[in-house]
Amino acid sequence: MTSTAETEREASRWLAQRESGRWTAREEAQLRAWLQESTAHRIAFLRLQEAWSEAARLRALGAGIPSGHVPERGNWHEYGAAPAGDGVMPPFPPDLRGIHMTYHRPDDGGGGWRRGIAAMLVLAAVGVAGVLGWQAGGRHHALFASSLGQVESVALADGTRVTLSSDSRIEVTMKRRRRSVRLLQGEAIFTVAHDPARPFVVALDATRITAVGTRFSVRRAGPDARVVVTEGRVRFERDADGNGIAPPVTLLSAGHVAFADGAGVRIESMTPAEAERLLEWRSGYLGFDDTSLANAAAEFNRFNLRKLELADARVADLRIGGNFRWDNLEGFIHLLERGFPVRAERLPDRIVLHSL
Repeated sequence: MTSTAETEREASRWLAQRESGRWTAREEAQLRAWLQESTAHRIAFLRLQEAWSEAARLRALGAGIPSGHVPERGNWHEYGAAPAGDGVMPPFPPDLRGIHMTYHRPDDGGGGWRRGIAAMLVLAAVGVAGVLGWQAGGRHHALFASSLGQVESVALADGTRVTLSSDSRIEVTMKRRRRSVRLLQGEAIFTVAHDPARPFVVALDATRITAVGTRFSVRRAGPDARVVVTEGRVRFERDADGNGIAPPVTLLSAGHVAFADGAGVRIESMTPAEAERLLEWRSGYLGFDDTSLANAAAEFNRFNLRKLELADARVADLRIGGNFRWDNLEGFIHLLERGFPVRAERLPDRIVLHSL
């Protein structure tokens, strides 16, 4: 399976060659064939093409970049791009922010960063209180939450690190012989502090995931669950069903992904790198690989107040690939309109996608 990075590098080579002034009809035919191979190819090339056309605004391409070279994501500053008059690089245009390259969003007037600082102060206070309580009495209880469109990282009393996805909540109970977390809502990544004497258990409804020292994520969607293991091993188990029959306990290693729903448990095996891609939301990205637009829209809706709706089955079944900023919904829609038979109906509270 070709990685996203490899696809982007190949797309950059095609674009650099096309813009070099030595473009031939044969190369044009080869490029068209490459674009037809997969939607990931088309998305990667379209992102680069859009970024290239807007590069003058960034003053990146006129600042000593070698001829025919396309900077990789997040590396534009390495090529001596001149800053604007106030010493700050001009922001990306609204329809391209965060597409393909990492960026720092301009100040929103103060409200956003003040809310962020307030959240960090609350989480820090809870964390300090938790550590003191754990050390003094051997028992600790706390609640942690993130708001819609925010990713929060917290430290538990035992040293475990938890990254909460958008609109997520956990309840933590620490005892001398057991560390327990209930995932009440959303998704969380756990980097568990090693302590063989105190198993670390994440529970939601009838599903329990037990680890000693490892890294894994758990997502809750109503009664259903998804577990992604990226380091170490965890024990995956479920309660007995209505007939008193309990599914067998399963050991999941790095690269395993388990899905639990009313129909049972399904386990997929992939490389640790592929499993890590499922958790790119913690860095601000959503990664898709031949994913239906219906599933992609559901992922964006986890992070945005303005929701995506699909008007018909044809648009829902479209397949897409690539990495996208989850806080740049408009940029994602712009690319869909440019590269797919899609029309977007923009309403105040939602965006409805129609097939053409």
